[in-house]
Amino acid sequence: MPAIRFTDHRELPVANIFCIGRNYAAHAAELGNKVEPEPVVFLKPTSALLHEEQKVVLPAHSRDVHYEGELVLVVGTAGKNIHREAALSHIAGYGLGLDLTARDLQSSAKEKGLPWAVAKGFDGAACVSRFLSAEMIPQPLAASFWLDLNGVRRQDGDCMLMIYDLPCIIEYLSSRFALQVGDLIYTGTPAGVGALQSGDVVKMGLLDKLQAQFTVA
Repeated sequence: MPAIRFTDHRELPVANIFCIGRNYAAHAAELGNKVEPEPVVFLKPTSALLHEEQKVVLPAHSRDVHYEGELVLVVGTAGKNIHREAALSHIAGYGLGLDLTARDLQSSAKEKGLPWAVAKGFDGAACVSRFLSAEMIPQPLAASFWLDLNGVRRQDGDCMLMIYDLPCIIEYLSSRFALQVGDLIYTGTPAGVGALQSGDVVKMGLLDKLQAQFTVA
């Protein structure tokens, strides 16, 4: 069973992988998407999970795979209809992730009104770092992260700029799904997404507490 790893070497099996789309206004604008009145939610299969020591293999069925750097939450306490005030108490840790997207396939699916699963759920499409225990991020609503592609800064994420903040995301998801221990939540990507090529190196950082690196085969 796929699992995530904490910096203290603990492991936690992964249940579901939830992703939030269009959660930064600038990113929605760069793709020409409107901001919706509720969070945009999609899922990835656990077979899409990929750890840092594994190479990212671009899928043969796409010619335009994009990186999307994100803050990732892992659920430590299950719950349903979780109130905003209690939301963060259900989070066991914080990590970094890449929501890889076959942009050509996604664009085609959107034009036809079809699901995005093939564009978002291929093997390796959910890259994930190690996780910090929740107590190591005492102010997650003010957390920031960054992404460099081949040594050039491409993305700067600031949780204070999220359209739907972390408690809202947890409250909303738990009103539609029973959250389980080990669920991952990709919280949305800021502006600056772009295509990946063979040999690319993606580095990410969360505050001054965590770094991750992913290499494209």
